[in-house]
Amino acid sequence: METTHYLTKDKYDELKKELSELRTTGRRGVAEELEYSKQLGDLSENAEYHQARERQALLEDRISKLDALLKAAQIVDVHHSEAVNVGSIVELQKEGKNEKVKYTIVGSEEADMTLKKLSISSPLGQALRGKKKGEAFNLKTPSGVMKYKVVNLE
Repeated sequence: METTHYLTKDKYDELKKELSELRTTGRRGVAEELEYSKQLGDLSENAEYHQARERQALLEDRISKLDALLKAAQIVDVHHSEAVNVGSIVELQKEGKNEKVKYTIVGSEEADMTLKKLSISSPLGQALRGKKKGEAFNLKTPSGVMKYKVVNLE
């Protein structure tokens, strides 16, 4: 079952570039390491060879993951809409608090809380989906139910 991965155009291009580099430069580097380590002698006790094989497996795993992710990617733009979805910029206020927090709603691959990029797949992202400006909602957390209000939606 294929899952849709929401990506901005910039993130899509960044991942596509990484995939291209891994397929060329990355594979070439690992092949050179393997060739060099084979020359060091007995492969059964050759730590360099085993490390190079492990790097090769990790590289191929990353290539496979990126390939699948890019095939299932849906490019989204930051856009204005009436309801929260991927690409929305939403300003939230927790009940009983004065401060407001602004998040950009993104796909899980781009989520980065230090940059206020909230995954639509996260519990808060899922609770926000479809909400409109001025709407209040509850979010169950391990420490209890949190109450939020959508202050603004861009």
